[in-house]
Amino acid sequence: MAPSANEPTAHADGRVGRRIENYTAFWQKDMSKEASQDTENRLENYTDVINGYYDGATGLYEYGWGTSFHFSRYYKGESFYQALARHEHYLAFKMNLKPGMRVLDVGCGIGGPAREIAQFADVQIVGLNNNDFQVGRARKLTKRAGLQDQITYTIGDFMKLEEKFGENSFDAVYAIEATVHAPSWEGVYGQIMKVLKPGGVFGVYEWCMTDKWDPSIPAHKEVAHGIEIGNGIPEMRPLAKAREAIVKVGFEIEHEEDLADRPDPVPWYYPLEGDIRKAQTIWDIITVWRMSSSGKFVTHHGLWLIEKLGVVPKGTWEVGETLKIAADALVSSGRDKLFTPMYLVVSRKPTQN
Repeated sequence: MAPSANEPTAHADGRVGRRIENYTAFWQKDMSKEASQDTENRLENYTDVINGYYDGATGLYEYGWGTSFHFSRYYKGESFYQALARHEHYLAFKMNLKPGMRVLDVGCGIGGPAREIAQFADVQIVGLNNNDFQVGRARKLTKRAGLQDQITYTIGDFMKLEEKFGENSFDAVYAIEATVHAPSWEGVYGQIMKVLKPGGVFGVYEWCMTDKWDPSIPAHKEVAHGIEIGNGIPEMRPLAKAREAIVKVGFEIEHEEDLADRPDPVPWYYPLEGDIRKAQTIWDIITVWRMSSSGKFVTHHGLWLIEKLGVVPKGTWEVGETLKIAADALVSSGRDKLFTPMYLVVSRKPTQN
C-alpha cells in the first residue's frame, strides 16, 4: 500500500518528514515491474506524490536552478537567468496580459515566474500552490522583492479551483510546467475554465511526451518513468491528449507550438548535460557544473552529510537521488525528441457558452 502524507508537520517551515521519506515508495524500485495499479495509485494520491517530492526537492531546485523552476529556450551567448526570464515574458506577451488584470498562477512554485511577470506586465497575481513549504518561501521572497502588494499566495488544490475562488474570478490564468502534476488534464483545465471570466485567456507551458514517443517500446516507457519519479509526476501523457483536453473543456485555441521543436543551436536541456564547455556565459559555469560528474559527487555527499546532521529533513537525500534519474531521462528524451517541457498553448474562454 502506498504511503499516506497525513502526518503531523515535523518542521516549522511546513515540510513533513514522513512524506519526504515515503516519496519513492510510490514507484517500483525495478521500473520493469511498474504496473497499471502503480500509476492508478499515484493518480489517486497525487497530492501526496507532489508534496512528498517538493518538500524534499525545493531546496535542491533553489541551489541548482534558482527561483524559477522551469526550462527555457536559449540564444547563443544568452545567460541562464536571462533565458528563464525571457521564457516568462514570452508567455505574458503571447497572452497579451495588460496592466491591472487579475491573474492566477496555477502551481506557482516559490513565485519566481509570478514576480517576473508581475513586473513585466504590471498585473495583479494570485499564486496557488498546495505545498506549505513552497508558499512560505514564495511569500518571503516576494516580500524581499517589495512585491507583496502586487502578488499574493494561497494554499489550495488546482483540482478544486472553483471551490477556492468561485466562478469568473480571473481575467487570465497561466501555468508554467505545473499542470503535468494533475491526475487528469481535463480535470485541471476544466477548473481553470470555470474560474476564468468570459473572454479570459489561459496560457500554459505543458510537459508532454511527443508524437514520437511510443509506450509500447520498452525504452520509451522507461524514459517516461524516469521523468515521473524524478519530478514528482504521477503519469506522463502524450501531447495530443493535452490538446484534446483543452478543446474538450471548451477553450478556443488561439496559438499552439512545441517550442522545443524549434531548431535552436542551444538545446533547452543543455544545463542538465553538465558540460561546462557549453556554458553560454562565464556566470553560467557554476550552474552547468552542478550537473557534471564532479558537481553531482559534491551534491551527493554534501546532501548526505547535512541530512545526517539534521540540517535538512530525513529523506531529502533519497529525493535528491531521483533528480539524477530525472536529469538523465530529460536529456535522453530531449535529444531524441520524445519529450517537451514547453508545449505552449494560448486559449480563450468563449464570451458566451
